[in-house]
Amino acid sequence: MKQRSDTNSVQKVCLLLSAMSSPAPCRLKDLAAQTGLDKASILRVLETLIEEGYVIRDNAQKTYQLGDQAILLGLAMQQRMPVVHQARPYMLRVAANSGDTALLLQRMGGEAVCMDREFGGYPIRANYLEVGTRRPLGLSSGGLALLAWLPDEEINALLEITAPAIKRNYPHITRSFMEDQVAKSRSQGYACVLNLLVEQMGGIAVPLFGADGRPFASLVISALARRIQERRQTLAELLHETAVLFAKEYTGVDHHAALARYNGAATALSA
Repeated sequence: MKQRSDTNSVQKVCLLLSAMSSPAPCRLKDLAAQTGLDKASILRVLETLIEEGYVIRDNAQKTYQLGDQAILLGLAMQQRMPVVHQARPYMLRVAANSGDTALLLQRMGGEAVCMDREFGGYPIRANYLEVGTRRPLGLSSGGLALLAWLPDEEINALLEITAPAIKRNYPHITRSFMEDQVAKSRSQGYACVLNLLVEQMGGIAVPLFGADGRPFASLVISALARRIQERRQTLAELLHETAVLFAKEYTGVDHHAALARYNGAATALSA
């Protein structure tokens, strides 16, 4: 992976479209914070995207969001997203047995993107993470599960790439903290993040491994932090059981062997 150059016009378009792929409308300052581009450059690109129908502007609210042309692209890709369809029965299983919100996250470059969501029966729902929401790898429990079971050198490279976005949007989160989270996840066999991004909320997650043994998606239970803490081991077991069933059906990988690959091994993560 290489660093993006923000002097490249095509990269600016890609950065802006990615930033707007979350469901909520974005203000200019939000787009600047997420992309690292200056406001003047953003406005120039947005004008063209608006003219071509890929972005719409709400003049009253001074916000931007994806337009019809971008939506059509998304619809055209629906049939090429097999992991969402494959994982749906397993998400239903997790939501029904936990009572909480089940999420499916997938890695896209240095980000974890929410691909699907299923609510459980508990009255208080974790609805702060919508389908399409993206965050740098390692911040949420699902993103941490995607990061922690990569090789050390790849984790180092990813942390270097995502550091600017994390520093802009989450200044209280340090690289050493993320490295500690990776080591802790590997040791306990699952990722758990509580009260970090949203107060009193949290998530617990396990990776889904592809046939090559690398994590390509993560299965998450998102709920009130206290509900996760009270049932932490039970929820972890539910996620692992479900991941094993998914692997038997689709990838053939030994889920527990893939998890144990880094257990007890010294990490080479460095600041």
